[in-house]
Amino acid sequence: MNKKIVKEVRPDPQVQIRLPDGRVLSGPRGTTIGNFLLTLPEWEENPLMGAVVNGTLRELTYPVEMEANVLPLTMADNDGARIYRRSLTFVLEAAFEELFPGKYLSVDHAVSSGGYYCELKNSEQLTANQVQALEDHMKAIVSKDIPLTRKQVPLQEAIAYFANKGQTDKVLLLKYRKKDYLILYALGNHLDYFHGYMVPSTGFLRWFDLVPADGGFILHFTRRNQPTVLQPLTYSQRLLSTFRQYGSWLTRLGIENVGALNKSIETGKIREVILVSEALHEQKIAEIATQIVNRKPRPHLMLISGPSSSGKTTFSKRLSIQLLAQGISPFPFEMDNYFVNRDETPKNENGQFDFEALQALNLPLMAEHLKLLISGEEVQLRHYNFKSGLNEPGKTIRLQKDSLVLIEGIHGLNPGLLPDFPVQETFRVYVSCLTQLNLDRYNRISTTDTRLLRRMVRDARERGYTAKQTIERWESVRLGEQRHIFPYQDNADEIFNSALAYDLSALRALAEPLLRQVPFNTPENIEAKRLLAFLEWFLPLDEDLIPDNSILREFLGNSILSDFSLW
Repeated sequence: MNKKIVKEVRPDPQVQIRLPDGRVLSGPRGTTIGNFLLTLPEWEENPLMGAVVNGTLRELTYPVEMEANVLPLTMADNDGARIYRRSLTFVLEAAFEELFPGKYLSVDHAVSSGGYYCELKNSEQLTANQVQALEDHMKAIVSKDIPLTRKQVPLQEAIAYFANKGQTDKVLLLKYRKKDYLILYALGNHLDYFHGYMVPSTGFLRWFDLVPADGGFILHFTRRNQPTVLQPLTYSQRLLSTFRQYGSWLTRLGIENVGALNKSIETGKIREVILVSEALHEQKIAEIATQIVNRKPRPHLMLISGPSSSGKTTFSKRLSIQLLAQGISPFPFEMDNYFVNRDETPKNENGQFDFEALQALNLPLMAEHLKLLISGEEVQLRHYNFKSGLNEPGKTIRLQKDSLVLIEGIHGLNPGLLPDFPVQETFRVYVSCLTQLNLDRYNRISTTDTRLLRRMVRDARERGYTAKQTIERWESVRLGEQRHIFPYQDNADEIFNSALAYDLSALRALAEPLLRQVPFNTPENIEAKRLLAFLEWFLPLDEDLIPDNSILREFLGNSILSDFSLW
């Protein structure tokens, strides 16, 4: 019998990492990802924030113990931008608590031009001089390049720590945590939980300022397209007011954070929360209908727009019902039927047909037909055949005089849609899911995440899409919103916030199985794991408690309005 000779060898003290461009870096086993990557020269214009190591998102402090494929993440990447903003928020927290001990700061929501709106709770807001002092202190912390260290502690120890600090929002949140430990981050003497990874030290956080705004201030940071340039800060006063109104609704409901939401589910009080929340939605929709009825001169055209998964379809139908109750019969005008023939459709920078471009619509013909409809004349509308790519004759319609024509679409608030149509004859509504509910005072819930989960659940039910496919398309969807929707949101006469405090609790049971099916070692898997970890903070909600006309039913299914039609 031949025997193979086995020799004992010592482990190679060196380990290699491979970059996507083929470069190979070698260093001592246990070297951190940051120490590997920061030897490279390319991070000056686009700072390094983290990395994907063998298919898993890692911090720069992650030690490499075996050969690895490494994808660097910068501030231009979604996950890199999240790491930057999360770390910057921790610096804000530390600086604030050092300057203003005993006061309660809340990071409320994002502003579209790059920033977080922050305000003090239960006390006077900071003066302009105090905001400047806070910014100066943050920059001093950054200049010292203080490490942000990570530590795992038993859950009960963490709860005791936050209870001692008087952070009841965090204590209530942790009460419903299923894992018996918690990851905390330390910045000097400051210790806190943040949902997600951090940079290694404060020296990575050089690009920010603080701007007083609407009683609070904005933590202003860079955008992904220019990671090291602070672009001019703009914010919508009306959107801030809408966020504030929704915040007052949450206060009225006693649901100011996820811990309070979970408590209401645990105790059965969620029924009352749902009933009041849906009533507030209906009240707002009725107010908009009343505005339309009472406006002089009476509008002939209603335009509705908003980003993906905001619930525009259900909103339009519920508004139509309210208008009917007040004696107005709206006619839903389908903008998509006015696409030009496919061979006339403009193309994007990748040479693909750009159906989102305003020029993809036959604007003169659409304007002509709208004017004829409003004047009470008979019109043969158009029908776009998506299979053939041809614009064909559609059904013939005659409206009663003074009817209201309702148009829903991405270009609804763009003045270029109907440039010759009198503004005083239109009423414009911006619909968006403006989430105000946060995990706690420093861990905010992204409105984008709520919309993504809504869309994922609806895509799976209506289109048979996997979660991977929805996540894969999401970046393109957001780019379209930034080009065609967000720049025109201030043109609206009214804003309707479709967010509900229990959105994520209701979506969790349907979203989790979809997310778990996203294949490992794909870019979408990283996003899926992030969303799964995020959903763990929410107690699931019995879907049957959601009314059949709720905005949420557009995504969950079983909406009584799915087949609602006036024509």
